[in-house]
Amino acid sequence: VQLVEFGGGLVQAGGSLRLSCVSSGGMYSINTMAWHRQAPGKQRELVASSVGGRTTYGDSVKGRFTISRDNDKRTVYLQMNNVNPEDTAVYYCNGYGPGYDIWGQGTQVTVSS
Repeated sequence: VQLVEFGGGLVQAGGSLRLSCVSSGGMYSINTMAWHRQAPGKQRELVASSVGGRTTYGDSVKGRFTISRDNDKRTVYLQMNNVNPEDTAVYYCNGYGPGYDIWGQGTQVTVSS
């Protein structure tokens, strides 16, 4: 299974962007789908995760970002609203469960002030 992210780019502060992550294989079998990000000079951090209908968010994005998954379309989304320059990072899609941990190649999101 491979994961490929789409939707990154340049957005102004206060704007919105939606990232998509498409799986080459079935997504029903992937336990947890998550988005992480890594800004220059910083450690990779969890942005949001989705497992069994439950969602979890990092403190810095709560109330602004929404993760959703469409297993039929083999896609997980990250809706990013009211972005700010601190959201600038490479965003990675991740699927993991017992015995597997799959990562996408990442997509750059840049927020201009």
